[in-house]
Amino acid sequence: QVQLVESGGGLVQAGGSLRLSCAASGRSFSSYHMAWFRQAPGKERKFVSAISQSGLVTYYGDSAKGRFTISRDNAKNTVYLQMNSLKPEDTAAYYCAARGLRLHTTTPNEYDCWGQGTQVAVSS
Repeated sequence: QVQLVESGGGLVQAGGSLRLSCAASGRSFSSYHMAWFRQAPGKERKFVSAISQSGLVTYYGDSAKGRFTISRDNAKNTVYLQMNSLKPEDTAAYYCAARGLRLHTTTPNEYDCWGQGTQVAVSS
């Protein structure tokens, strides 16, 4: 398994940008399908974006399409989420997750490892 640590969250005005990072420790980072989820207070954890092991295939939830970009650097054991044109409704805790199986899924319970989360707050 891998251990995941997110960073890069913070407070930003609407229309601004943030870049989240998720650093992984442990072996075989490049064998993990990686994803970002978010969870607002009192709401379920929701899929944001995911990226294949090689980085060649990316997936986005409806809220992220056209505004967010996921990427990974397997040499640095890190996955990123570039978030542009942020809206107040993007306010949430953002979590990095790893899945050992190759197939993509948007279901949180099907991911094997989770980080502690990083908070994003977007003011209007």
